[in-house]
Amino acid sequence: MAITMNHFFLSAMVILIFSFTSLDLTAAQIGVCYGRNGAGLPPPSRVVELFKQYNIKRMRIYDTYQPALEALRGSDIELTVGILNMQLQEIAAAQSNADRWVQDNIRNYGNVRFRTVVVGNEVSPIRPETSQYVPFLLNAMRNIRAALDAAGLGAIKVTTAIETEVVDPATNFQPSKGDFRPEVRPFLDPIVAFLSDTGAPIFASIYPFLAYLNNKAQISFNYAFLQPNSGITADGVYYDNLYYALVDVVNAALEKSAARVSGAASADQGGPKKPPPEVGGGESGVPTAGSGDATSSVENARIYNNNLVRVVKNGTPLRPGKPIETYIFAMFDESDKPGSEMERNFGLFNANGDPKYPMNFN
Repeated sequence: MAITMNHFFLSAMVILIFSFTSLDLTAAQIGVCYGRNGAGLPPPSRVVELFKQYNIKRMRIYDTYQPALEALRGSDIELTVGILNMQLQEIAAAQSNADRWVQDNIRNYGNVRFRTVVVGNEVSPIRPETSQYVPFLLNAMRNIRAALDAAGLGAIKVTTAIETEVVDPATNFQPSKGDFRPEVRPFLDPIVAFLSDTGAPIFASIYPFLAYLNNKAQISFNYAFLQPNSGITADGVYYDNLYYALVDVVNAALEKSAARVSGAASADQGGPKKPPPEVGGGESGVPTAGSGDATSSVENARIYNNNLVRVVKNGTPLRPGKPIETYIFAMFDESDKPGSEMERNFGLFNANGDPKYPMNFN
């Protein structure tokens, strides 16, 4: 996860939900991100036990950590795995490399319920630490898709994860005006076309609490944390919470990207146009400490996540009735993560397996 304080970061990604009473998370299509960058964390076998105990049906990991895959054998947990940025060049270079990756990490675990492969994480031409991977991302996605198809694993989706900086900050309101930055469109538009062609969502992460943290004079707590409020009307569409507005900015950007690609295609190709991909996965959460003020707190995380349980089921005003697959960041605090103090305090569980705070899932 990369937290950015850009004002627009609030306008770009997906939000996640959690509960610690019944924890029947399947109705809201919610999973949890399982990161391991911390001291004293339980082994994967114990983590899988916790997922089962609390009826968490979906897990996201950022690589293909073999002990985690072994622990998931025979479970009913649907798994999203990642391909690291540093692996992209090799996988893009030859189909045989992608075939080998699928054999080693997917086919060898036939009794693991793989859901999605996220190829690369937040690769962007405007991000210095990831720009070197831009030339390889799309071809790596294509090769992994071909390898899965050849292995008879066409049901597993192939996507990538974007970060909010790729959205033009000048288009973050109204939500329907959302579009990608001009300088990233040549990179992202072909990826959007690939996702549209293959029927895959895009993974995107949104941290609305950052919007409130940085703009308390303009954004009310209730609007940001999905509490009752008067809401706003944008382009004739009513938004009663920030979550819906942010996701629809990205949905609008995807629609415009798909339209650009369709417009560039030959007019005589014929056939129906495929719909643009949707925001259908990603990571988010609220830290319980580290923001420097009361915005990150156990109580605010409890409020936010409880309200999100309700919101994520319903779809947004631009995509009503379509529940959004989401992944909470993260299962545990990760003491060894680089970056700000907030980065290390998103955990839902303590290392001993106890939930940090109680929640209602009704």
